[in-house]
Amino acid sequence: MNQPIRDWTAQRVWIIGASSGIGAALATQLLQRGAHVAVSARRAKELQALVAGHDEARVLAFDLNDRAALGRACDDLFKAWGGIDLVVFCAGAYAPMRAWQLDANDIDRVLDINLRAPMAAAARLIPTLLKQGSGALAFVSSVAGYRGLPKAAAYGPTKAALSNFAETLYLDLAPRGLSVFLINPGFVATPMTAANDFEMPALISPQQAAEEIIAGFGRGSFEIHFPRRFTHWLKLLRLLPYGVYFALVRRFTRL
Repeated sequence: MNQPIRDWTAQRVWIIGASSGIGAALATQLLQRGAHVAVSARRAKELQALVAGHDEARVLAFDLNDRAALGRACDDLFKAWGGIDLVVFCAGAYAPMRAWQLDANDIDRVLDINLRAPMAAAARLIPTLLKQGSGALAFVSSVAGYRGLPKAAAYGPTKAALSNFAETLYLDLAPRGLSVFLINPGFVATPMTAANDFEMPALISPQQAAEEIIAGFGRGSFEIHFPRRFTHWLKLLRLLPYGVYFALVRRFTRL
């Protein structure tokens, strides 16, 4: 469905949200494969430590909610590289939240990072990629966006919206020569999921997640979901009527 990416030598990749977790692991693995990687997040020291020893890497530290800083980073990168082959939106925010714990400030924070920032970045990047005539956008969403889940009252809806956004972009951009990837991980051991107080089924490491993502790029898949021993079950649950779905979720989560 997308142009497969198998040879990473000199590929120009910008990873937004790369200071930890999946973004950091993906940056490390792509650098090892010979890609030119730019990393962005707020924490400059973590980014510089991540790419230390890689002269072809670039650090673009800025707040994802700062639209002017985003624009400057885009301009700097296109000027330095002459183009971009792949942009991966890895930044994410998560606050475990039941319905009676809804907090307007936490909702705004999760919305800003999980949805508004990648949409704003895409709006800034797409015209340039269309002029370039090639390139790819990849969005790290979550299987939490498949259907409603306990403790995801803010997180789940943002991921569902991000997935919908990626689907819409694919319909518009694929005929114009651009690729769009949707990445739906299950549970990955990151600082974000460390906030969970329950056993996470099929938990994998960020390094394993990065390997799955790279394999998905190599297949040219639109949706890259993993680990499949977990995500296939969630895909099946999406097909069930609400009465059955709600009963099963309550049974297995015990909530």
